[in-house]
Amino acid sequence: MPGARLPGMTEPDPKADLLRYLQDARDALLWKLEGLSEYDVRRPLTPTGTNLLGLVKHVAGVELGYFGDTFGRPYFAQEPPPPWWYTEDAEPGADMWATADESREQIIGLYRQAWRHANRTIETLPLDATGQVPWWPEERREVTLHHILVRVVSDTQRHAGHADIVRELIDGSVGLTKASGNVPEGDRMWWQEHRARLEQAAREAGGGRSRAGA
Repeated sequence: MPGARLPGMTEPDPKADLLRYLQDARDALLWKLEGLSEYDVRRPLTPTGTNLLGLVKHVAGVELGYFGDTFGRPYFAQEPPPPWWYTEDAEPGADMWATADESREQIIGLYRQAWRHANRTIETLPLDATGQVPWWPEERREVTLHHILVRVVSDTQRHAGHADIVRELIDGSVGLTKASGNVPEGDRMWWQEHRARLEQAAREAGGGRSRAGA
């Protein structure tokens, strides 16, 4: 019968599924910092300054804000928030890079605390619990926990992808997780030849477009 469940099938658990993919992205982001110098974790590798430690700092703030303030569970309730927090008079993008005074350990520690704070919110509230996002326009501030979980999973996975590229630019390291490389195995020569093939294909395609437009 349509919709019938077979014996032995696992009951759906949307909250657990969302939390699993969020944790995967969290772990991946921190893994991308491993083995790098203080300089390399802070290096801006794009014209807009994308850097590994800044990504971690940003997602820590994302979790503390969306799973904290949004649902009346502020993390910075007993202590003043950092100068880059959304309630402070911070410069644009202040949460996307680390100052020389902000240690790697401090930022990673805050991110892990953000996980714990967020997980308590997720475990305590049902998916249809509602909250208010303080920094959104008033007419669309009301959200559900389900909406916020989907949003934060998407945001964190996107930044984990940024970290993949930044880490590869630093030292050539690639891979989805410690346990899953998710890229073809090949030595340095294989990858050089592979990249050369892609470059040749791009040049041929570009030349074709030029002739068509002539």
